[in-house]
Amino acid sequence: MKSMLICTALFTLVSTMPLDANEPTLSGGFAQVDITPDKPVTMAGYASRKDLSTGVHDSLSARAAVFQSGEHKIVLVSTDIIGFYSGTATVFRQAIMNEFDLEPEELFLSAIHTHAGPTIILDKDSAHPNNIQYTKNLQRKLITAVDNALADMQPVKIGVGTGSSPVGVNRREIEYDDAGNPRMWLGRNPGGVHDKEVSVLKITTADDMLKFVLWEYAVHSTSLGWENLKISGDVHGLAEKFIEHYLGDGVIAPGFAGASGDIDPWYRVLPAFETKNGWIPEPVLMATMLGEEVVHVLGNIDQTSAQGPVKGFYETVELPGKPSGQIETTADHENVPLNVSVARIGNVAFVGLGAEVLTEIGMAIKSASPFKHTIIITHCNGTAGYISPQHRYVEGGYEVETSPFASTAADRLVKRVVKLLHQL
Repeated sequence: MKSMLICTALFTLVSTMPLDANEPTLSGGFAQVDITPDKPVTMAGYASRKDLSTGVHDSLSARAAVFQSGEHKIVLVSTDIIGFYSGTATVFRQAIMNEFDLEPEELFLSAIHTHAGPTIILDKDSAHPNNIQYTKNLQRKLITAVDNALADMQPVKIGVGTGSSPVGVNRREIEYDDAGNPRMWLGRNPGGVHDKEVSVLKITTADDMLKFVLWEYAVHSTSLGWENLKISGDVHGLAEKFIEHYLGDGVIAPGFAGASGDIDPWYRVLPAFETKNGWIPEPVLMATMLGEEVVHVLGNIDQTSAQGPVKGFYETVELPGKPSGQIETTADHENVPLNVSVARIGNVAFVGLGAEVLTEIGMAIKSASPFKHTIIITHCNGTAGYISPQHRYVEGGYEVETSPFASTAADRLVKRVVKLLHQL
């Protein structure tokens, strides 16, 4: 897996997106709905945080895009929550697919993984009633978002570009006890591997009016910690808001979490939005920096295409498993399922992974992809837990120990995803 250690370009790359007259015209529709809790809720991301939320710092949204070429369509949904845990991914996906007669490969249901949002849960025996109601309302709102996007369908053109951002940093840091014994813990490791690439998809109307800016970056939205009780989209959510405010004119700018299982914001797990003596709160500072990079990349995308194709595959991959809390496993341990989605929209590929994927795995997929631009979306269509490269099992640490996957799982996942990308 050391082949995953791939250098990321520190300059913007712009796709030429060549036209193919044989492909049907590309259509797109886009929508955004507010999903901010209107009552106090339990918050997701930290087991030690038991109190209900005490207010809202920044509102939450769900943003939906539908792309279609010929008879094929892809629905992309970005949601300002931590993820669809506790079986909710299956429930929500089925509800959306039933409502719009979608096939499994046509839906990418994802979350930005903010740790300052509500817990999504339907289990009445273990959840606060406000969260149960919020989750039910969320399902209806996501259906509304997709419905509105379908109603907005019109001919569109797409272009793609990439930039780079230092907002995220590898968090697997080695510390030593008084006797000199090492351990891997969650800290800050500036020299560690990190895919710093910012992927940006520009979507305009047929007459070149900007409609939609889809972007992806690999970082946990965990700048706020367990002491924070204010609802927030954290780094991804605040960056979305910055981009939309800056661009104006109703432009929608959904963010997606790339392969960031071992990547945290440079400033992490803070207790609150500090504003003393004019201090700029770190979540706002980092989100603005990330949002500005998206806008800079967007401004350099000058080639667009109005053609498809649109095509996707979906499957549940069975990967070698291990007991949670351990590093070693046995040959007869049961496999663990992980939902995988791949799609292409024109000459851009998307990979949706239903897990918390360490950054080297995403880099390996992009490096081996037959597409010049491959966008990795994690926390997508499921939540199977952490999955780490094989060589990280020697080091141990939180991501490895809590993972349900054995050390050989990542290699198998990368090979399967790349094969699916070739089939596109």
